[in-house]
Amino acid sequence: MNYLAHMALAQPTAPSLVGNLLGDFSKGVCLVSLAPSIKAGLANHRAVDAFTDADSAICLAKRQFSSTRRRFAGVALDVLFDHFLTVHWSRFYAEPFSRAKLALYQQLAHAEPIMPAQMLWTMQKVRQQDWFESYQQLPRVGMALDRIAQRIRFANQFDGIITEITPRYTELEQVFLDFYPRLQQHVRQQALEPIIMPTQR
Repeated sequence: MNYLAHMALAQPTAPSLVGNLLGDFSKGVCLVSLAPSIKAGLANHRAVDAFTDADSAICLAKRQFSSTRRRFAGVALDVLFDHFLTVHWSRFYAEPFSRAKLALYQQLAHAEPIMPAQMLWTMQKVRQQDWFESYQQLPRVGMALDRIAQRIRFANQFDGIITEITPRYTELEQVFLDFYPRLQQHVRQQALEPIIMPTQR
């Protein structure tokens, strides 16, 4: 899962938000000294990733990428699944995506004082450039994946992976639609973070 899904599966508090994003920004961070609420969010992030990586349908979807791009398939599906989440948001959440997106950006802004430097830099770009809006457009997903591929330090042929996604779009969309409710249920069952009710927001 990528940023949007991790935020959607977090609790609506700054420590939970930071913890649920921290799995992608933990390099150089002293995890031992984190506040318990941030540690709980990080544990939730890791549980989400572990459940996703172990899912048989997702493992099969990764194997169906070409051998030259298969190593990048997990990253590609993470970003693509954020795209599917924006497209099908109303299936999983009552609040319209346009309002939920603004609320998430507001939560990011409130969480900035406790973000590590690299997370702060990235999340400011997410808000300022409205990444979650761009996730709705498949060509923008392809551009994002190409930028990620270009930042990889070893030589690769991952550029253009969207050409393998487009012909399988409907198939991968169904993989996501089948998987995401199970992921939501898994997060609820794990209960690694205390649930914040709407009246507590």
